[in-house]
Amino acid sequence: MRSVFRVVTANPSLIRFLIIGGASFVITMVINYGLKIFVIPDQPVTALAIGTIVATIFSYWMNKKWSFDDRGELRTWHEMLLFAAVSLIGIGLNSAPLYVSRYFFGLATPNVSLLTQEIADFASGAILGTLIAMAFRYWAMNRFVFPKARVTTPAAAAAVAAAKGLAAVSTATASTAAQASRPAAD
Repeated sequence: MRSVFRVVTANPSLIRFLIIGGASFVITMVINYGLKIFVIPDQPVTALAIGTIVATIFSYWMNKKWSFDDRGELRTWHEMLLFAAVSLIGIGLNSAPLYVSRYFFGLATPNVSLLTQEIADFASGAILGTLIAMAFRYWAMNRFVFPKARVTTPAAAAAVAAAKGLAAVSTATASTAAQASRPAAD
């Protein structure tokens, strides 16, 4: 339990990412089951993919504004392109277990009961697929979409500090030091 606490405190973006992921999961499930029950009952993989796409758009916005708000040195169009690529791979990873369950293992009616089909769909698509895609997305977003700034020179460190609002603190400190070093005027 302590190791989990250490990981969470060392990576605050992880907690925010997981909260957004939970909200995205709810969005995915509501759309997925709404489509499966009322609109396209014979196309469960398509229903899951549509739900995942809508949740991915929500996820991009929230991750940019909250999870990784201290980053974002990339141009927005470049960041969006990378996010789209990561998300497409994530959608494939999310849908793959459901596809395998339905079409490779044959866990669909009339081969199995409707209850067995729905349990297999939930376990493979909603649980296993989401876990695989979530792990991939967090890694890829950290690495490619919202990378941490690389500081190589003092000038780069100052630019990063300025971007984070720390420049005001260092300027105030420097100003105070400069005033303290001046001889007093009589």
